[in-house]
Amino acid sequence: MTIPEILGSYEPITLEEMSGIRLMNRTDTKFVTNEAMLCRLLELARKAYRVQEIDGRRIGNYYTVYFDTPDCQMFRVHHNGHVNRQKLRIRSYVDSGQNFLEVKTKNNHGRTKKKRMSMEGFNPLQPQHDITFRRQDAQYEEIGDFLSGHLHYDASVLSEQIENRFRRITLVNKGKTERLTIDLDLQFHHVKNGRDCDLSGIVIIELKRDGQVYSPILELLRQLRIHPHGFSKYCIGSALTNPQLPQNRFKIRLHDIEKILKNTGN
Repeated sequence: MTIPEILGSYEPITLEEMSGIRLMNRTDTKFVTNEAMLCRLLELARKAYRVQEIDGRRIGNYYTVYFDTPDCQMFRVHHNGHVNRQKLRIRSYVDSGQNFLEVKTKNNHGRTKKKRMSMEGFNPLQPQHDITFRRQDAQYEEIGDFLSGHLHYDASVLSEQIENRFRRITLVNKGKTERLTIDLDLQFHHVKNGRDCDLSGIVIIELKRDGQVYSPILELLRQLRIHPHGFSKYCIGSALTNPQLPQNRFKIRLHDIEKILKNTGN
């Protein structure tokens, strides 16, 4: 069966029902696999999970653009293994037309906090790549207040670096204690040098939960030998499209991705 066919057998959950499990202060565990293994996982998980459905769609379209300093300090902090780190991005839920400016902060306890505000007027279908945080109109004053309250970097020097597009499946366990996002068809574009990277053979699974609550999916992942695997879309996309950046600490992950792509024929 195809992925859409398997998802068609799941009980749906609406966006409104999802509101109680936003998990804005959470631990994240990522796994990397291919679509064949994903099909097996979805078959096994259908009794314990519901699939998010919006306007009849069970796979949503997403767009993200990441910001960084001129010398890519956010990338370098992550690459160098610092546990306290931040990312700044615009995340667009393309199908619903919602856009958010988001600050993601990971602390030395492995917990991720996400703060966000609505980004009015942004068009992910035709991004202009001209956003700066130095303008003084009313919206950007509000953005400035938001960034000064949550971001540890000087926002005035930040600019767009990497954009990506992907499709996402969102599952929720029937106890509503966790969320599972599954990202497919990843495409990266480097805003500065114009390089593209196609990772459409890769599947990124992310388990999002508060603390260490029981997770039905973990036993299924172990059963299928799908192991935890770090994957930062910003860092991996940057490493694959910008040869000027250091990559030593990501070599094993990049090699694993290469093996998965070979196994899927991409």
